[in-house]
Amino acid sequence: MLCLTCLGTVGVTVSALARSSAALLRGGRRSLGVKALVTENPLLLQESLPLFSAIEAVHVKDAVSGALSSMESEFESLESRLQQSGDVSYSAVIEELEKLEAPVEYSWGVVNHLMGVKNSDELRAAHGEVQGEVVKTTTKLSQSEAVFKALEALEKDGSLEPAQQRIVQSSLSSMRLSGVGLQGEEKERFNANRIRLSELSTAFSNNLLDATKAFSLTLTEPAQVDGLPPSALALAASRAAEEGEEGATAESGPWRLGLDMPSYLPAMKFLRDRSVREALYRAFVTRAGEVNAPLIRQILQIKQEQASILGFGSYAEVSIERKMAPSVEAVYDLTEMLLAKAFPAAQKELQQLTEFATANGFDGAALALWDVSFWSERLSEHTFGFEQEELRPYFALDNVLDGLFGLCRRLYGVEIVRSDGEAEVWHADVGFFKVLDEASGEHLASFFLDPYARPENKRGGAWMGVCVGRSKVLDRKPVAYLTCNGSPPVDGKPSLMTFDEVTTLFHETGHGLQHMLTKVAHAPAAGISGVEWDAVELPSQFMENWCYDPATVYDAGMAKHYETGEPLPRDLFGKLCEQRTFQAGMGMIRQLMFGALDMRLHHTYDPRGEQTPFELQHELAERYAVLPPLPDDRFLCSFGHIFAGGYSAGYYSYKWAEVLSADAFAAFEEAGLDDEQAVREVGRRFRDTVLALGGGTAPSDVFRAFRGRDPSPEPLLRHSGLA
Repeated sequence: MLCLTCLGTVGVTVSALARSSAALLRGGRRSLGVKALVTENPLLLQESLPLFSAIEAVHVKDAVSGALSSMESEFESLESRLQQSGDVSYSAVIEELEKLEAPVEYSWGVVNHLMGVKNSDELRAAHGEVQGEVVKTTTKLSQSEAVFKALEALEKDGSLEPAQQRIVQSSLSSMRLSGVGLQGEEKERFNANRIRLSELSTAFSNNLLDATKAFSLTLTEPAQVDGLPPSALALAASRAAEEGEEGATAESGPWRLGLDMPSYLPAMKFLRDRSVREALYRAFVTRAGEVNAPLIRQILQIKQEQASILGFGSYAEVSIERKMAPSVEAVYDLTEMLLAKAFPAAQKELQQLTEFATANGFDGAALALWDVSFWSERLSEHTFGFEQEELRPYFALDNVLDGLFGLCRRLYGVEIVRSDGEAEVWHADVGFFKVLDEASGEHLASFFLDPYARPENKRGGAWMGVCVGRSKVLDRKPVAYLTCNGSPPVDGKPSLMTFDEVTTLFHETGHGLQHMLTKVAHAPAAGISGVEWDAVELPSQFMENWCYDPATVYDAGMAKHYETGEPLPRDLFGKLCEQRTFQAGMGMIRQLMFGALDMRLHHTYDPRGEQTPFELQHELAERYAVLPPLPDDRFLCSFGHIFAGGYSAGYYSYKWAEVLSADAFAAFEEAGLDDEQAVREVGRRFRDTVLALGGGTAPSDVFRAFRGRDPSPEPLLRHSGLA
C-alpha cells in the first residue's frame, strides 16, 4: 500500500482480517487484565515497546488467547451498556472500542511483524494455532448489531468533529462489508470463509518465503560469474561460505546465487553466461508454483462467494467501496489512458534494445526474457556513459540516511536522531530512531529500520508497518517499522546501496512519515489509518522524486565515497538524472499489466470456469506486454500483494496514487527547486496536509488543500518521458 501485519511485499503492510473488521485494531499499549500471565509473558507487557529479546514462539498462544478472551468479555460488557444506557456518544462507542481492542492489536501485531522479519517453523505453528481464534473473535465484533445501531445513531450527531464523522462513517461501511447484516446460514458461511481466507493467505506467504529460501545455484567456474561486479561476487562468496564452502572468496569462489533481490538482480543484469541467467529467471518466475497454484483458485473462489453473499457482483466491487476511485470503470479508464501512452513507447524501446544487442554480439533469433535486463544494462551504460556499480561506493547506508534525514528537516521541519539502545530489536542490524520537531524539540514519533536482506527468515520486498499508532485516548505516540531488503555489509565494507535500494528506502520512509507526522488525535483516522488504499502510496512515491534533487544528494552528504569522502561527481549525477526515464514505457506497461491482471481476476474472471488464472495472464499479456511470458510462468504464485496482502483488486493503487504524487512534486517544481525558501514553504504545506490529515479527511479534499485543485495526470506523463 495500512498496516497491522507484515503480509505485503512492497509498500505498506496490511491485515486483510483487520481491514474487514468493524473497526481496525487500533494502535496503543496497556496492561492486560490477564494478571496471572503478565509477569511471565512479554507479549502481555504492553506499557513500552515490544520486548523483542524475550519474545518466543511459546508465548504466542497464551498471550493472544488471553488477550482475545479479555477483549471478548469487555466487548460483551460494552454491548450491554450500549443497549441499556442509550449512551451513544463518541467516547462511549469509538473510544471504548479502541481501548478494548488495543491489547489484541499489540500482541497479534507483534506476532505478525515477527512472521515477516524473523520467521521460523515454531513461530508459524504458534501463529497458525491462534489465527482462527483471532478471525473468529474480531468477526464477532465487526458483526455486532448493538455497536452498529449505536454507530448509526452517532452518525446523526451534529457535534462531531469532521475526523470523528469520517471515522463513524468508515466504521459503518466496514461493518456492512464485514457482514453485520447477515443472518443464518449465509452468516455462518461468510464467517467460515473469513477464517479460511486468513489461513490461505498465510500459507501463500509462507510458501513463497520457503520457495525463495530453498533455491540456490552454486557456481564453481570463473567463466560462469564473468561480468558479475565485485560487490555481488563478495556477497555470493559469503553466502557460499555460510553454507559450508570453506575458503570461498570473491576472487576464486565458489559462489552461491539466490532469488532474493540483492543476489538475483545483479546476476540478471551483469552475468554474461546466458545459461545461468536463464536458470535463475526460470526459477524466479516459477517460485512456489506447485504449492500456491491451487491456493490461488481457492482464494479467488472464496472472495467471489463473499462478494455474492454481501450482494455485490464481484470482489472488485467490494474493494472499490473503500477506495478513492469511484468505480471499477474509472480504474479501467486510467489504465487505458496510460497504456495508450506507454505501449507504443515500450515497443520502440524493445526494438532499440534488440538492435543494440544484435550490434554488440547477441546472436539469438530474438531476445528472451532473461536477456532483457542484461542487455538493458549494457544499453544504459552505452547511452549514459556509466555503470550502476560505479554508484555504489557513493551510497553507503549511513550517508544515505544523512541525506534522507536532511531532506526531512528541510521539507518538514523535523530532526531524526539515531537512538539505538532505547528500544529492543529483533536483529542486531535493526536501528531505532526518534523523530523530533525541529522548532520545539518535541518528541513526535519513533521508528525501527530493518535495512538488509535475510533470505533465511525474512520475507522479500519492502514495507512499512505500524508498531504503535497515535492515540489521544491511550496517550500514545506513533512508532513505525520500516523494512527493506537491501544489500548487507560484506567483507568489512559498509552496506553499499544500489540506487534502486536508495529510492526504496525513501519510498518506505514516505509511508512512515504519514504515519508518524499525523496531527489527527483519533486513532482510527490517525496517520495511515482510514486512508483510502489507492491514495496511501502518495507520500511514498512522492519521496522518491527527491533522490534526483541536487540539494538532497549533496547538501547533507548523502552521496559521497565511503572511503575518500569525495562527493558523487556532478557529471555522473547528471547522467543518473537523464537515465530516470530510460525504458519508462516498458516499466509502466509492466505495472499496468499487474494492475489489470489483478482487477480482471477479481472482477470478471470465473475461478470455477475452465480458464486458469495463468491463461488469463497470457491473454492480458497480448495487450500489455511486448514480450510474452513463458508458457510455464507462475508469476501469480509469487504475487503476494494480492493473495497475501492488502492489494486484492487494489494493485492499480500504485498508478492511481502516482498521478497524485507526481502532481504533488510538480508543486515544488513550479515554486522552484532552487528556491530554498519556496521549497521549505511548500514542504511545510505538504506536511500540514498530506502527512498530517491522515484518514480524517477525504483524500480528494487533502489533495485540494495542498495543491489548490484536483490532480492532473500530466506531471506523471512528463516525469516518465511519455508526455
